[in-house]
Amino acid sequence: MTSPSPITEEGKVKQSALTYLRAWGESPVPPTVAATLITSLHVRPPQFLPLLFPPVLLASSFLNLYDYKTDAAGISAAWSGLYVLLARRRRPEHMMQRFGTRGVVRGAAMGVCAVNLVAGGWVYGTGKRGEGENVG
Repeated sequence: MTSPSPITEEGKVKQSALTYLRAWGESPVPPTVAATLITSLHVRPPQFLPLLFPPVLLASSFLNLYDYKTDAAGISAAWSGLYVLLARRRRPEHMMQRFGTRGVVRGAAMGVCAVNLVAGGWVYGTGKRGEGENVG
C-alpha cells in the first residue's frame, strides 16, 4: 500500500493545519481586524476598558511589519486572550441580542481573537528570533 503523497494532482504541496496556524500568527492582518471589530463595538457608547485593546493590537501589527514577528505574535496572543476573557463576561439576555448586528460583530471579534490567541501562542512558543530581533 502506498502512502499518500503531500503533492496534489495540480503539483501543489498540501499545507498542514500547523502551516496555516503559523501563517495566521505571523500575519499583521488578524490583529488589525480584531482591533477594528473591537473599536466598532465599544466606541458607541464609550466603554473605556475595552478601548484599551485596539491600540495594543495595532502596535503589535506595527511590530510585525518591522520584522519582529515572534514578539508581535506573543503580544497579539496575550491581548487577544485578555479580550476574550473580558468579552465572555457579558451574556446577552435575549436571543435577538445574540443574532442582531452587535451580536454578530461581537461573535466575530471574539472568534478572531480566539484564533489569534491560538495562532499567536503557537508562533511565539515555537518561533525563533531572527537576526534583527534583539534578545534580552
